[in-house]
Amino acid sequence: MLRARDALVRSRTLLINHVRGTVKSSGARLPSGSANAFAAKVAASLPEGLSPALLPILQTIASLTQQIRAYDRQIEALCQAQYPDCQVLRGIGGVGPINALAFVLTLEDPSLFRRSRQVGPALGLVPRRDQSGGRDPQLRITKTGNAFLRRLLVSSAQYILGPFGPDCDLRRWGLRLAQPGGKNAKKRAVVAVARKLGILLHRLWQTGEVCDPLRASRIQAQEPIPVPATA
Repeated sequence: MLRARDALVRSRTLLINHVRGTVKSSGARLPSGSANAFAAKVAASLPEGLSPALLPILQTIASLTQQIRAYDRQIEALCQAQYPDCQVLRGIGGVGPINALAFVLTLEDPSLFRRSRQVGPALGLVPRRDQSGGRDPQLRITKTGNAFLRRLLVSSAQYILGPFGPDCDLRRWGLRLAQPGGKNAKKRAVVAVARKLGILLHRLWQTGEVCDPLRASRIQAQEPIPVPATA
C-alpha cells in the first residue's frame, strides 16, 4: 500500500511538472500551491490555447489526488489498528503515518539492531570512505539498504530543516551544519539529519519513550526535563 501510494505521488508530480513546463514555455506562469490543490487552483489560469491539451491532464491529476487521499486514510487506519508503535514515532515533528509505518515495516523488529546507531549504515545514510595516501576524504553516502525508506527519511529531514520545520534539537543541529552555506553544505546537513532521525526513531521504538524535541537543548542549558503526565 505504501509503495502503491508512492507510485501515484510520483505520477502526479510528473504530470504537474509537465503542465507547469508547458505553460512556462508559452510565456505564462501558473500560481503556486500544494500538489493536492493544484488541479482546482490552476484550471482557470491555463492559457486559452493550451486548455484543450492540458485540461484532461488536470482531470487525471485531480483523480490521482483523490486516490492518494484514499490511501492516506487506509494507512492512518492501519497505523491505529495494527501498528500502534507508529504512534510513538509520530511524536517527532516531521514524521507522519507514512514515514512511521514504513520504518516499522522495513526494520520489522527493533531488537535486530543492538545499537540505534547501526540504523544509519543499514539504510545507506553514512558516507563512503577512501583512505589512501594519508588522505581520508568524505565521499557520497553508500545508499545501501532500503531505498524507499531512505528517501522518506531524507524527505522528513528536508521538512525539518525547511521554513515550516518544528523547533527541535534535530532542526537546530542541522541548521548549524548548514551554516557554512552553499549547496553542498545544505545537502550534507539534510543527509546528516536523516541519519540522526533514523537513530532517534529506532531509539523511541525500542524504549517506547515519549519524544522530547528539545531534550538536548535543555540539558545544555541545565534546565529540568519535564516529566510526562501519567493517566
